[in-house]
Amino acid sequence: MIVYHASYTEVTSPNTSHSREFLDFGPGFYVTVIYEQAVKYAERFKRRGKNAWINTYELDDASLKEKVTRFDAYDERWIDYVMACRTGQVPDDADVVIGGIADDQIFRTIDLYFSGLISKQDALQRLVYSKPNMQICIRSQMIIDQYLTFKSSEKL
Repeated sequence: MIVYHASYTEVTSPNTSHSREFLDFGPGFYVTVIYEQAVKYAERFKRRGKNAWINTYELDDASLKEKVTRFDAYDERWIDYVMACRTGQVPDDADVVIGGIADDQIFRTIDLYFSGLISKQDALQRLVYSKPNMQICIRSQMIIDQYLTFKSSEKL
């Protein structure tokens, strides 16, 4: 499958050691199958006065047999997982995590819940009709090295 990574630079050799803590699915190298989603994220770099790049890779997901955690909806399991990861408590040892991104609209609901201003049930009710965007967090450098191949990059 073709996947995209937005950055302020060309990333020909992804390395998990450069990942940040407290993200939706914990530290890792994040990609998406949705080109428009990558472009939208890259625009954030431009707004900060930086370059914006879309890096394209091929992920050999058919051969991927490692530990994968998958979320198909913004549900209780997803919200608990994101909350744990965003507080630095990654709940499992998955090599790859696939699921919805807490984009600006979704994050407003999540932030209200994290802040204790709404209950988990209220947050889930607000999210029930939201269609998840797709993000893939590759946590394992071995997965990157074996299953992810750089194809191209474009400067926006």
